[in-house]
Amino acid sequence: MKVILTEDHDTLGIKGDVVDVKPGYGRNFLIPRQMAVTATPSALKRYAEERKQASHKIEAARENAEKLAAKLNDTEILIPVQTGEENRIFGSITNQQIADELKAKGIEIDRRKITISEDIRTTGVYPATVRVHPEITAELKIKVVPEEASV
Repeated sequence: MKVILTEDHDTLGIKGDVVDVKPGYGRNFLIPRQMAVTATPSALKRYAEERKQASHKIEAARENAEKLAAKLNDTEILIPVQTGEENRIFGSITNQQIADELKAKGIEIDRRKITISEDIRTTGVYPATVRVHPEITAELKIKVVPEEASV
């Protein structure tokens, strides 16, 4: 029996795949749980069209992510902080502070997509990685300066 998977399955395949299963497994398990539909000619056409439209959306999202990554690679964020002895800052710089500074520059990034490789506890320039797409990342420069210098 041929069925079209409506969701990802560990052993059978991914959503939209046409797979051959035993009739009992398809009729009694996959179809009642809406994990698959019978592979009729009309269902095959519908899923082919959905897959084509989804690929266009995925490609458009990827192009937008590449543009955003290029913009982020050229961006340097300036974060003024209070400092103590030896240019040590009180606390540390967080992902939320970086996201807020990006938002002030007009770039909307979720703080969970920002990764700082090391704790930022002194003034200086630090790299941060921003995951803009599952396959695309961007490097961001964070410049931490004492508050007096930023005024």
